[in-house]
Amino acid sequence: MGLAAKLFYNPEDRENTLAYRVRPSDVQVEEQQERWNDLATFIRERLGSAFGLPVSSWLQGSYKFGTQIRPARTGEDFDIDLGVYLEWPGDADAGDVSPLELKREVQSILDDYAADDANDATGTAEPKTRCNRICFDNDFHIDIPSYHLDRDADVRDLATEDDEWEFSDPKAIYVWWKDQFEGAERDRARRMVRYLKMWAALEFQISSRPSSILITVLVAQSMATIDSESVSGDDEYFRAVVEKVEARMRRSAVVKNPVNSSENLNRLSAEDCAKFVDQLASLRNIADRALGAADQFDSADIWSEAFKHFFPLPKVEEQAVAKSSYHENGMLSVIRYDPDVKITATSGGRRWEGINAVGPIPKGCDVHFAVLSPERFPNGAIVYWTVRNEGAEAEAINDLGHVSGTGFVKDESSAYRGSHFMDVVVKLNGRIIGRRRVIVHVSGLGIPKRNSPRPAWTRLR
Repeated sequence: MGLAAKLFYNPEDRENTLAYRVRPSDVQVEEQQERWNDLATFIRERLGSAFGLPVSSWLQGSYKFGTQIRPARTGEDFDIDLGVYLEWPGDADAGDVSPLELKREVQSILDDYAADDANDATGTAEPKTRCNRICFDNDFHIDIPSYHLDRDADVRDLATEDDEWEFSDPKAIYVWWKDQFEGAERDRARRMVRYLKMWAALEFQISSRPSSILITVLVAQSMATIDSESVSGDDEYFRAVVEKVEARMRRSAVVKNPVNSSENLNRLSAEDCAKFVDQLASLRNIADRALGAADQFDSADIWSEAFKHFFPLPKVEEQAVAKSSYHENGMLSVIRYDPDVKITATSGGRRWEGINAVGPIPKGCDVHFAVLSPERFPNGAIVYWTVRNEGAEAEAINDLGHVSGTGFVKDESSAYRGSHFMDVVVKLNGRIIGRRRVIVHVSGLGIPKRNSPRPAWTRLR
């Protein structure tokens, strides 16, 4: 088990783990469930009336697999896949409904649903080749792939914008996934998929990003070949998964659908696929360095190269003494330059100050951070700042922080209630020589206006 294993996954402190920070909150899962249930009912009723045929629906994709991640960047959405099935016996081509006719009817239904203000929908997108899309408040959308279903034969065909039926069976691949693992091993596999998906979301833009199903299949196949006796903890498992996936992709860029050998799940271009493999090699290097780090904080800092602000830091750290000494092996230890940080929060005429901690301060403050006595750092030292947000408000808005850059000063703002961290790391030639976790307590209160105008009846006439 590596030094940072409990920062990957720890049921005893779940909120301070990567496993918790990359997934949607329990509240967000519940909100999404309420929305897709309501939408599914609406579509089934309207589609059944339009064609006079039985209609069913089935949740699929990462939500169904239990591998959904929260948006990695501002402006990106949660993604839910809700399949709708128009049923008739026999082949899809034997029916009276064409693929394009089905997709256009679904689009019309989604437009009507979005037009109702009570549904919290922000609108629909132009139909995609294999699905239709409706977008909602709180940063999520639902993709609606439409199928023909022969229930007796248990065969499905996907309607495409090219007016063709495409053989596709989301249920079969989900059953395959479930059969790969049992119990705790399936839970670990889900976490491995989420870790790799979040890394990919941070590393690649949407247009060049490996798909969720590609990552899911690669992780499942990789875990089946890992010697569980040789690894322990999610950090070591993740390193092993990355190594296996990289080796697999170097052997062949073709990743066959395990339930349909004629389908290649890798739809990346040759150039994007090569970049994916190269970045997997870089990720493996990060994992090796993190697993070989000197202490838990250093290991967490290295993992943060891959997972940015989503990777947590230890809550309690042992600060090294800032003096020169020799280890028993005769090597000179690194002199510590743990920074002290002055925090100044202002709002209107009010002001709060602190050293290494401040608050509680209200929401809406401008917050200035400044390293004290920067002249004591050696030449070439670089100060790195990372914001890590916690709490229900930050989770609801999908803002768990960001990498804030470098320098001796930094400006931020207080936006969410809770305890938040500005993590400061000082490096020289890429090696940590100092660190500080600065805590900012934010209350749920806003700042009332001071000396507000008095009622008219109190003024002199």
